[in-house]
Amino acid sequence: MSAAASKSAEKSLSPSLEPSCCDTSAHALTIVRDGVITGEGPTTKGRVHFSRSLDADDAAWCARILTATAVNDQPVSRTEAEALFEINEAATERTDGGRFDDLLAKAVAHYAASASGLKVPPRSVALSADTDIESWAPAYASKVNSEMLEWIAGQMRGKRQNNRRLMAMVATFLGATALPLAGQLPNVFDIGM
Repeated sequence: MSAAASKSAEKSLSPSLEPSCCDTSAHALTIVRDGVITGEGPTTKGRVHFSRSLDADDAAWCARILTATAVNDQPVSRTEAEALFEINEAATERTDGGRFDDLLAKAVAHYAASASGLKVPPRSVALSADTDIESWAPAYASKVNSEMLEWIAGQMRGKRQNNRRLMAMVATFLGATALPLAGQLPNVFDIGM
């Protein structure tokens, strides 16, 4: 998104897209999802947007919503992560250069790590395209609650859209120490066993 388009989008944020908490952030993400599905709505105004497509502007909307001042210092919530999974599933065409996949993987890692009791950086740092996920996300499953790993696997199971970045992150979480858990999560991803 160009700087001018970004400033224009920021100025035109409707109250329904300006989060005040994690719940309103998740709701705003569902509005982005609806725009991806239909090609219409407040997140697609002023541009050509095809239904079931996700472009750089959609990914920028998600990033702006997730890093809004009101939620920046809070961990990503389960409802926000679930809304991102819904967007991922809704978008059959991608023209965002991989930004949404990166954002999804980082947001899910942020949620899983915080829900496992681990310290996470502010969203503006953790979800930034300039920040490597490896610089802050836990590297081994022993640090992540097994319920979180099962939840992530459940979100990924049977989905049309495979997020390679997210699959690599989960494989890293699992590592060699969690092979018994991997056996309980069949057909989610191939970790080369």
